[in-house]
Amino acid sequence: MKTSSYWKAYFDQNLQKERIDWTISPTLTPTEKQEILASLQAWQLGETSEGINLINAATKHAKKLNDAHYTDAIRLFIKEEQKHGENLGKYLDRIGEPRIKKDWGDSLFRKIRGLNKDMEFWTIAVITVESTAQVFYQCLKDATACKLLKQICTDILIDEAAHIDFQLERLCLIYQHKNKLVRGFSYVFYTCFYYGTILTVWFAHQRLFRAGHVHFAGYWRKMQSKFGKTIKKLRSKPSSANRTTNQQANASWQV
Repeated sequence: MKTSSYWKAYFDQNLQKERIDWTISPTLTPTEKQEILASLQAWQLGETSEGINLINAATKHAKKLNDAHYTDAIRLFIKEEQKHGENLGKYLDRIGEPRIKKDWGDSLFRKIRGLNKDMEFWTIAVITVESTAQVFYQCLKDATACKLLKQICTDILIDEAAHIDFQLERLCLIYQHKNKLVRGFSYVFYTCFYYGTILTVWFAHQRLFRAGHVHFAGYWRKMQSKFGKTIKKLRSKPSSANRTTNQQANASWQV
Protein backbone atom coordinates (compact mmCIF):
# COMPACT_ATOMS: atom_id res chain seq x y z
CA MET A 1 0.00 0.00 0.00
CA LYS A 2 1.31 3.42 -0.94
CA THR A 3 1.72 5.99 1.80
CA SER A 4 -0.14 9.28 2.03
CA SER A 5 3.13 11.11 1.35
CA TYR A 6 3.37 9.19 -1.94
CA TRP A 7 -0.14 10.26 -2.96
CA LYS A 8 0.50 13.84 -1.92
CA ALA A 9 3.56 13.95 -4.18
CA TYR A 10 1.69 12.15 -6.99
CA PHE A 11 -1.25 14.56 -7.03
CA ASP A 12 1.02 17.57 -6.72
CA GLN A 13 3.00 16.43 -9.76
CA ASN A 14 -0.03 15.30 -11.76
CA LEU A 15 -1.72 18.67 -11.33
CA GLN A 16 1.17 20.25 -13.23
CA LYS A 17 0.57 18.12 -16.33
CA GLU A 18 -1.30 19.70 -19.23
CA ARG A 19 -2.83 17.14 -21.58
CA ILE A 20 -5.33 19.45 -23.30
CA ASP A 21 -4.57 21.67 -26.30
CA TRP A 22 -6.83 24.65 -25.75
CA THR A 23 -5.86 26.14 -29.11
CA ILE A 24 -8.15 23.56 -30.72
CA SER A 25 -11.61 24.89 -31.58
CA PRO A 26 -14.61 22.81 -30.47
CA THR A 27 -16.43 21.02 -33.30
CA LEU A 28 -19.48 19.66 -31.52
CA THR A 29 -22.26 19.00 -34.01
CA PRO A 30 -25.90 19.95 -33.31
CA THR A 31 -26.80 16.25 -33.05
CA GLU A 32 -23.97 15.54 -30.61
CA LYS A 33 -24.91 18.55 -28.52
CA GLN A 34 -28.50 17.38 -28.30
CA GLU A 35 -27.37 13.98 -27.05
CA ILE A 36 -24.77 15.01 -24.49
CA LEU A 37 -25.31 18.61 -23.36
CA ALA A 38 -27.60 18.04 -20.37
CA SER A 39 -25.32 15.35 -18.94
CA LEU A 40 -22.20 17.41 -19.65
CA GLN A 41 -23.67 20.35 -17.74
CA ALA A 42 -24.79 18.18 -14.81
CA TRP A 43 -21.45 16.41 -14.51
CA GLN A 44 -19.57 19.70 -14.74
CA LEU A 45 -21.53 20.96 -11.76
CA GLY A 46 -20.80 17.77 -9.84
CA GLU A 47 -17.04 18.25 -10.33
CA THR A 48 -17.04 21.68 -8.67
CA SER A 49 -17.58 20.74 -5.02
CA GLU A 50 -15.34 22.50 -2.49
CA GLY A 51 -15.13 19.25 -0.52
CA ILE A 52 -15.35 20.87 2.91
CA ASN A 53 -17.12 17.91 4.55
CA LEU A 54 -14.66 15.48 2.96
CA ILE A 55 -11.71 17.50 4.25
CA ASN A 56 -13.22 17.55 7.74
CA ALA A 57 -13.73 13.77 7.68
CA ALA A 58 -10.19 13.25 6.36
CA THR A 59 -8.71 15.48 9.05
CA LYS A 60 -10.47 13.55 11.79
CA HIS A 61 -9.38 10.25 10.23
CA ALA A 62 -5.77 11.42 9.83
CA LYS A 63 -5.54 12.47 13.46
CA LYS A 64 -6.76 9.06 14.55
CA LEU A 65 -4.04 7.38 12.49
CA ASN A 66 -1.39 10.03 13.13
CA ASP A 67 -1.08 10.30 9.35
CA ALA A 68 0.47 13.71 8.77
CA HIS A 69 0.06 13.75 4.97
CA TYR A 70 -3.40 12.27 4.41
CA THR A 71 -5.41 15.49 4.65
CA ASP A 72 -3.01 17.23 2.27
CA ALA A 73 -3.41 14.33 -0.17
CA ILE A 74 -7.20 14.68 0.07
CA ARG A 75 -6.98 18.44 -0.57
CA LEU A 76 -4.96 17.79 -3.73
CA PHE A 77 -7.40 15.06 -4.78
CA ILE A 78 -10.25 17.57 -4.47
CA LYS A 79 -8.22 20.14 -6.39
CA GLU A 80 -7.83 17.64 -9.22
CA GLU A 81 -11.59 17.06 -9.29
CA GLN A 82 -12.12 20.81 -9.41
CA LYS A 83 -9.71 20.96 -12.36
CA HIS A 84 -12.03 18.55 -14.17
CA GLY A 85 -14.99 20.81 -13.44
CA GLU A 86 -13.15 23.88 -14.66
CA ASN A 87 -12.05 22.18 -17.88
CA LEU A 88 -15.60 21.04 -18.58
CA GLY A 89 -16.79 24.55 -17.76
CA LYS A 90 -14.30 26.08 -20.19
CA TYR A 91 -15.61 23.75 -22.85
CA LEU A 92 -19.20 24.80 -22.16
CA ASP A 93 -18.07 28.42 -22.43
CA ARG A 94 -16.43 27.66 -25.77
CA ILE A 95 -19.61 26.16 -27.24
CA GLY A 96 -21.76 28.99 -25.89
CA GLU A 97 -23.69 26.96 -23.33
CA PRO A 98 -24.24 27.91 -19.66
CA ARG A 99 -22.70 26.32 -16.60
CA ILE A 100 -25.77 25.28 -14.64
CA LYS A 101 -26.12 26.08 -10.93
CA LYS A 102 -28.43 23.27 -9.87
CA ASP A 103 -29.15 19.67 -10.84
CA TRP A 104 -31.40 17.23 -9.00
CA GLY A 105 -28.90 14.38 -9.11
CA ASP A 106 -26.04 16.53 -7.86
CA SER A 107 -28.23 18.01 -5.10
CA LEU A 108 -29.34 14.54 -3.98
CA PHE A 109 -25.83 13.16 -3.82
CA ARG A 110 -24.46 16.19 -1.96
CA LYS A 111 -27.27 15.88 0.58
CA ILE A 112 -26.55 12.19 1.16
CA ARG A 113 -22.84 12.86 1.58
CA GLY A 114 -23.54 15.64 4.05
CA LEU A 115 -25.43 13.27 6.35
CA ASN A 116 -22.31 11.31 7.26
CA LYS A 117 -18.97 12.54 8.59
CA ASP A 118 -17.27 9.13 8.64
CA MET A 119 -14.28 8.52 6.38
CA GLU A 120 -15.42 5.01 5.50
CA PHE A 121 -18.69 6.27 4.05
CA TRP A 122 -16.92 9.05 2.18
CA THR A 123 -14.46 6.60 0.67
CA ILE A 124 -17.25 4.25 -0.40
CA ALA A 125 -19.15 7.17 -1.93
CA VAL A 126 -16.13 8.44 -3.84
CA ILE A 127 -15.20 5.00 -5.20
CA THR A 128 -18.79 4.52 -6.37
CA VAL A 129 -18.94 7.86 -8.15
CA GLU A 130 -15.45 7.51 -9.64
CA SER A 131 -16.42 4.07 -10.99
CA THR A 132 -19.47 5.49 -12.75
CA ALA A 133 -17.35 8.42 -13.94
CA GLN A 134 -15.03 6.06 -15.79
CA VAL A 135 -17.94 4.72 -17.82
CA PHE A 136 -19.50 8.17 -18.19
CA TYR A 137 -16.42 9.90 -19.56
CA GLN A 138 -15.57 7.03 -21.89
CA CYS A 139 -19.10 7.25 -23.28
CA LEU A 140 -18.83 11.03 -23.56
CA LYS A 141 -15.56 10.59 -25.46
CA ASP A 142 -17.13 7.99 -27.77
CA ALA A 143 -20.26 10.10 -28.37
CA THR A 144 -18.42 12.89 -30.18
CA ALA A 145 -15.88 13.51 -32.91
CA CYS A 146 -14.81 16.79 -31.28
CA LYS A 147 -11.05 16.53 -30.71
CA LEU A 148 -11.04 19.05 -27.86
CA LEU A 149 -13.77 17.28 -25.92
CA LYS A 150 -12.04 13.95 -26.48
CA GLN A 151 -8.83 15.36 -25.00
CA ILE A 152 -10.73 16.65 -21.96
CA CYS A 153 -12.27 13.21 -21.43
CA THR A 154 -8.92 11.45 -21.83
CA ASP A 155 -7.34 13.74 -19.24
CA ILE A 156 -10.14 12.99 -16.77
CA LEU A 157 -10.01 9.24 -17.40
CA ILE A 158 -6.27 9.19 -16.67
CA ASP A 159 -6.88 11.01 -13.39
CA GLU A 160 -9.85 8.84 -12.39
CA ALA A 161 -7.85 5.61 -12.58
CA ALA A 162 -5.44 6.94 -9.94
CA HIS A 163 -8.32 8.35 -7.89
CA ILE A 164 -9.87 4.90 -7.55
CA ASP A 165 -6.54 3.37 -6.53
CA PHE A 166 -6.07 6.11 -3.93
CA GLN A 167 -9.52 5.65 -2.41
CA LEU A 168 -9.52 1.85 -2.61
CA GLU A 169 -6.23 1.62 -0.74
CA ARG A 170 -7.74 3.74 2.02
CA LEU A 171 -10.90 1.62 2.16
CA CYS A 172 -8.81 -1.56 2.36
CA LEU A 173 -6.90 -0.05 5.29
CA ILE A 174 -10.15 0.81 7.06
CA TYR A 175 -11.59 -2.68 6.46
CA GLN A 176 -8.49 -4.38 7.86
CA HIS A 177 -9.41 -3.06 11.28
CA LYS A 178 -12.98 -4.40 11.25
CA ASN A 179 -14.02 -7.71 12.77
CA LYS A 180 -15.80 -10.25 10.59
CA LEU A 181 -19.32 -9.37 11.72
CA VAL A 182 -18.93 -5.61 11.29
CA ARG A 183 -17.27 -6.14 7.94
CA GLY A 184 -20.25 -8.25 6.83
CA PHE A 185 -22.70 -5.47 7.68
CA SER A 186 -20.47 -2.99 5.88
CA TYR A 187 -20.48 -5.11 2.72
CA VAL A 188 -24.28 -5.10 2.75
CA PHE A 189 -24.39 -1.31 3.10
CA TYR A 190 -21.77 -0.85 0.40
CA THR A 191 -23.67 -3.13 -1.99
CA CYS A 192 -26.97 -1.30 -1.47
CA PHE A 193 -25.36 2.12 -1.81
CA TYR A 194 -23.36 1.14 -4.89
CA TYR A 195 -26.20 -0.37 -6.88
CA GLY A 196 -28.65 2.31 -5.82
CA THR A 197 -26.23 4.98 -7.01
CA ILE A 198 -25.40 3.39 -10.35
CA LEU A 199 -29.09 2.93 -11.14
CA THR A 200 -29.69 6.60 -10.36
CA VAL A 201 -26.81 7.60 -12.62
CA TRP A 202 -28.14 5.43 -15.45
CA PHE A 203 -31.63 6.91 -15.34
CA ALA A 204 -30.22 10.45 -15.13
CA HIS A 205 -27.77 10.03 -18.02
CA GLN A 206 -29.03 7.13 -20.14
CA ARG A 207 -29.22 9.32 -23.24
CA LEU A 208 -25.51 10.09 -22.97
CA PHE A 209 -24.59 6.46 -22.30
CA ARG A 210 -26.54 5.33 -25.35
CA ALA A 211 -24.90 8.02 -27.46
CA GLY A 212 -21.61 6.49 -26.35
CA HIS A 213 -22.80 3.06 -27.52
CA VAL A 214 -23.42 1.62 -24.06
CA HIS A 215 -26.92 0.33 -23.37
CA PHE A 216 -28.26 -0.74 -20.00
CA ALA A 217 -27.09 -4.36 -20.15
CA GLY A 218 -23.57 -3.29 -21.07
CA TYR A 219 -23.55 -0.56 -18.42
CA TRP A 220 -24.72 -3.03 -15.79
CA ARG A 221 -22.03 -5.54 -16.70
CA LYS A 222 -19.31 -2.90 -16.55
CA MET A 223 -20.46 -1.67 -13.15
CA GLN A 224 -20.84 -5.20 -11.79
CA SER A 225 -17.29 -5.97 -12.87
CA LYS A 226 -15.93 -2.86 -11.15
CA PHE A 227 -17.80 -3.70 -7.95
CA GLY A 228 -16.59 -7.29 -8.01
CA LYS A 229 -12.98 -6.18 -8.29
CA THR A 230 -13.40 -3.81 -5.37
CA ILE A 231 -14.96 -6.45 -3.11
CA LYS A 232 -12.27 -8.96 -4.08
CA LYS A 233 -9.63 -6.41 -3.10
CA LEU A 234 -11.35 -5.70 0.23
CA ARG A 235 -11.59 -9.38 1.08
CA SER A 236 -8.00 -10.23 0.17
CA LYS A 237 -5.42 -10.47 2.92
CA PRO A 238 -2.65 -7.88 2.74
CA SER A 239 0.77 -9.09 1.68
CA SER A 240 3.61 -9.06 4.19
CA ALA A 241 5.01 -5.96 2.47
CA ASN A 242 1.66 -4.20 2.74
CA ARG A 243 1.30 -5.22 6.39
CA THR A 244 4.65 -3.67 7.14
CA THR A 245 3.70 -0.46 5.32
CA ASN A 246 0.36 -0.32 7.14
CA GLN A 247 2.01 -0.82 10.51
CA GLN A 248 4.52 1.95 9.84
CA ALA A 249 1.94 4.38 8.49
CA ASN A 250 -0.71 3.65 11.11
CA ALA A 251 1.12 2.79 14.30
CA SER A 252 -1.33 4.76 16.40
CA TRP A 253 -4.56 3.29 15.00
CA GLN A 254 -7.12 2.90 17.77
CA VAL A 255 -9.73 0.22 17.19
